[in-house]
Amino acid sequence: MYIDTHAHLDQEDFDADRADVLARARQAQVEAIIVVGSTLAASRRAIELAQDESLLTASVGIQPNYVHEARPGDWEQIVHLAGDDSVVALGETGLDRYWDQAPFDLQQDYFDRHLRLSQQIGKPFIVHMRDCQEEILAMLREARRRGPLRGVMHSFTGTVDGAAECVELGLSISFAGMVTYQKSDALRACAKTVPDDRLLIETDSPYLSPVPVRKIRRNEPAHVVHTAECLAEVRGVSLGELAAQTTANARQLFFDAVD
Repeated sequence: MYIDTHAHLDQEDFDADRADVLARARQAQVEAIIVVGSTLAASRRAIELAQDESLLTASVGIQPNYVHEARPGDWEQIVHLAGDDSVVALGETGLDRYWDQAPFDLQQDYFDRHLRLSQQIGKPFIVHMRDCQEEILAMLREARRRGPLRGVMHSFTGTVDGAAECVELGLSISFAGMVTYQKSDALRACAKTVPDDRLLIETDSPYLSPVPVRKIRRNEPAHVVHTAECLAEVRGVSLGELAAQTTANARQLFFDAVD
């Protein structure tokens, strides 16, 4: 069994055939999917989907590339939504220097809000990181001084040392389709170093389709098995072992936290 710890099934890409997507996920032995919000509206939609479908749970937050679009009161609504029974995590949050759409100090403000909320209510956070590993680590170090951290570095693309420090700070490391790409030797080398009990898998649907379905424009949760197959080979374990370990890790991080 697999758990897709990060998918954007709220998006319009899935409106025409969302039921078929979920059926294919079940057929691929995906037992749970976390629908991750990137705005207030997306977070509300994630909750709606999770309330209607037993395969789904929700994460609520404002992604760094959208923080400049947040209206007064949006954050307070996220805080309210975080208490919903279908919500197992906060985010995605984090920092992004690649797109440079939102002022960086505003991104840092919202990242700090998510981290503090996580520490207050005990639900884990989901971190987006692009071209800003050191800035992310600096904020995580500061947050760790306030208390324990529960969270995951989603679709990780950082360094071996960066992953090791994230683990030391209390986080898990999740890999998406990029780890399967031919050019991703460094990322696979990094994936080999993550401790067994901190490894997670995801699709980031509809993005980052893994090999061998990379040419398919829209990714979907059933494809998480391909990322698992790659990681199993890299780490020298069977697919069954990799699936069992990552599923146990996801249950402990996301679902035990809300039991």
